[in-house]
Amino acid sequence: MLKLMKWKNPLLLLFGIGVSNLGAWIYLIALNLIVLGMTGSPLAVSVLYILIPVATLCTNFWSGSFIDRLNKRSLMISLNLIRALFLFLLPFLDSMIFIYLLVFIINVASAIFEPTSMVYMTKLIPKTDRQRFNALRNFINSSGFILGPSIAGFLFIIGSPYLAIELNALALCVSAVIIFLLPNLELRGETVIAEKVSIKVIRKDWREILSFSKSNMHITFVYVLFSGITVFMTALDSLEAAFATKVLSLSESAYGFLVSIAGIGIITGSLINALFASRWRTNILLGFGAIFTPIGYLIFAYSQEFIWASIGFFTLTFALSFGNTGFLTFFQSNISVNIMGRFSSIFGLLEALLIILVTTVVGVFSELYDIRFIYIIGSFAFLALGFIMNVVVLDKTKKAYYHQENNGGEETHPI
Repeated sequence: MLKLMKWKNPLLLLFGIGVSNLGAWIYLIALNLIVLGMTGSPLAVSVLYILIPVATLCTNFWSGSFIDRLNKRSLMISLNLIRALFLFLLPFLDSMIFIYLLVFIINVASAIFEPTSMVYMTKLIPKTDRQRFNALRNFINSSGFILGPSIAGFLFIIGSPYLAIELNALALCVSAVIIFLLPNLELRGETVIAEKVSIKVIRKDWREILSFSKSNMHITFVYVLFSGITVFMTALDSLEAAFATKVLSLSESAYGFLVSIAGIGIITGSLINALFASRWRTNILLGFGAIFTPIGYLIFAYSQEFIWASIGFFTLTFALSFGNTGFLTFFQSNISVNIMGRFSSIFGLLEALLIILVTTVVGVFSELYDIRFIYIIGSFAFLALGFIMNVVVLDKTKKAYYHQENNGGEETHPI
């Protein structure tokens, strides 16, 4: 009973994240169908995906300065309500310009919400429970990956994509209410004087983060390397549907089943992580994820039939769950909560630029050359990055960075 009470707030936070994440999958699928139905153009749908890194580029260079100075719980509630409002308005628009504008605003709010929630959960969860919490968070997110499309399909049968959009707005309101029930960690009998954010303050913040990065090269290097994993995955995933349908000649239903197998892989890995969280160091999790995720892509790249493609998909998502859990725990344990918002926002800017650049290059080369050849080359380059990551994180002289007890000298609020 005491253990359950101890986990009351973390479970409440996981539920709030889960509701929001499930709604996001439903919204993504519904919006794709709405835009495709309005325009009949795959390019118009592609613009929706381009707006995500564009929103990050327009937001991250300043958002961290606000995140680290504002009340995190209040900011998360406000961002959820803003997203809910604009989602509610989407079905009433018939102009693509205004739809793109609203989607851009929603993406901006999402780009701010992610680092804000990271800071809040770091302050909420005790150091010794973070690895298990991160594994459970991966499990919740991957469950949305599986359930979201299924629920969206059911809603399309009984209603329409517009109904799915409205229900996602409702889900974000529910998530805001759940976050409201969580403790306000910045009201602990201390007065916080918010510094007015200006261009001068933003410049000062950039200098502070760059100074921290130079004096903590190992932390920065691991962060950048893991961002590289995200970049490679995004670029290769952009070819995934074309590879499965054109190269492997899979039907749409077979491809859908393949995606479900990927979801099962990350759910399985997340559950194993949650059960054995206390037994593995974060560098082992990072190293395993960095090597076996690209191996999964290589299995998929060389596959000739469905069974090998499914083995590749399961392998890459199973390994990714370990890498994600290790990275989140490493990040929370080594970056001070006082600069966490600015650090993740500024380096998220670099990640967004690389995603746009590498995905564009991969897309162009896939038009000029055989898709399988490009996929194999990309997977081997990804594997090379994985070996570099292992050399870095398994360095015996850097063991201190991978203790969960290390928290950058910052106090963490008890659950």
